[in-house]
Parts: sequence; structure tokens; C-alpha cells
Amino acid sequence: MPEGHIIHRLAAESRKAFGGRAVRVSSPQGRFADEAKVIDGQLLTGAEAIGKHLFLGFEEGAWVHIHLGLYGGFTFADGPALPPVGLVRLRLENEDGHADLRGPNTCALVTDAHKAAVAGRLGPDPLRADADPETAWRRISGSRTSIAALLMDQKVLAGVGNVYRAEVLFRHGIDPHRAGRDLTRREWDAIWSDLVALMHEGVAAGRIDTVRPEHTPEAMGRPPRVDDHGGEVYVYRRAAMPCLVCGTDVRTEEHASRNLFWCPGCQAA
Repeated sequence: MPEGHIIHRLAAESRKAFGGRAVRVSSPQGRFADEAKVIDGQLLTGAEAIGKHLFLGFEEGAWVHIHLGLYGGFTFADGPALPPVGLVRLRLENEDGHADLRGPNTCALVTDAHKAAVAGRLGPDPLRADADPETAWRRISGSRTSIAALLMDQKVLAGVGNVYRAEVLFRHGIDPHRAGRDLTRREWDAIWSDLVALMHEGVAAGRIDTVRPEHTPEAMGRPPRVDDHGGEVYVYRRAAMPCLVCGTDVRTEEHASRNLFWCPGCQAA
């Protein structure tokens, strides 16, 4: 599932391609056809990311709520749209380009009230200027749940996924199995600040890079990472490989229904 930095990139790309202009809206697949007719030809008034949720704003307070889920994709291209390939749920077009949405978990026409309700269910998003890390800290500091599970809980923290979860805990030497209530305030402040920085870098680069300068392939004389995910990381998808810092084999296990990666040397209990 795309992490929050990708959704913020999609919001920015939507604003750049269609913002403030009339947009032709259709549903080649047909599943969004009735809703598309309501906003077809209207101005795109805004595009906003809240965690892993994308909202495209149209006139009169209408929003298209998109959640890509595990299989969704939202692609942009210049020039006239060609006949759709695959099941295109939503197509946006103007004279300069087009965008196709395929396979989302959610694609719905909603109101301001619905958008506010979705936002109200989510924790603070490190990529948003209006985020309040204190609300997440209150949940974390009183919880017996592991910090690994809490960081992935979108009600606690919005936009953080498996990669950022694993990497930020490694970068701060925190055992992912520790209960949230055993985290210190200093540790939480460091995690939050690091997430803000790393995720903004992810928005700019379009990929997740978490290794510090001294651990890059160039600095260490090692081959670059070869993975369909992309980006240089410490532990994510590096199970049974030596830690870049201490040499201990990276471990993995299923934790709260997701694969967890950590270094038992650098993140000792």
C-alpha cells in the first residue's frame, strides 16, 4: 500500500495538472459513472492528502475521496487520453493531459462533512502543517500495544506505513516490541521529528531513502539496493542480511498482520 508521501505527491500533481480549471470527468469502467456526471466539467478547486487518503475538490463542496488500498494506482500523462487500458475507475482530462485511477479501495463522491469525518478518525499526518504530534503522544504514552503496531495504526498516526515504521525505529535504536507506554517523551519527539524530515524527503524524491550519509552505497563501497520498492534502507525487506551498522542479521516476523523488520543488535530490548 502506498505510504503517505505518495499520496501527497498525487495531491500536488493533481493541483498542477488540473487545479483551477474545468475538468472532464468520466468512468470508463462504469462503476463511478453516475458520480462522474455530477462533477463533469466543473473546476478542480483543490487536492488534499490526509494520511493515505486523497481528496479532490470540485465546485459546491463536492469531493472525490480516493484511497488506493493495496492495488490502486493513479497515473498522470500529458496529451490527449488514449482508449482506456484495464479497468479505469476514474478519468480526469483537460486540453493538456489526463489522469487515470485504477483499482482503488475507495473512489466516492462525498461532502465536506464526510471529508471532515474521515480526517477526524485519523491521527496527525507528519506531512501536514496542521498536524499536532501531541495527540499521537497521548495515545502512545498510555498504551500497552507495541510501538511497532501503534506507528502503523492510522488512528494514531496518519500516513506512516511499513517502511517508515521499520526505518524510523531502527534509526532511533528502539525495539519495535516495546510497549508505547514505555517510550520516553524524548524518544517520541525524536521519532516525530525524524518522520517529518524523512517523509518530506520522500515527497520530494518520490521514493523512501532512510540511510544516513555514512551508510550509503558510495560511502560503504557496497552495491546499491536492488528491490522493486526502491530506495536505500536499513532493515525493510533486508531479512537475513547483515545490518549496515553492526553486521547482525536483520530479523523479520509477522507482527499485527504485517511483516516487521528490525536489527536485534541495534534495537536490543
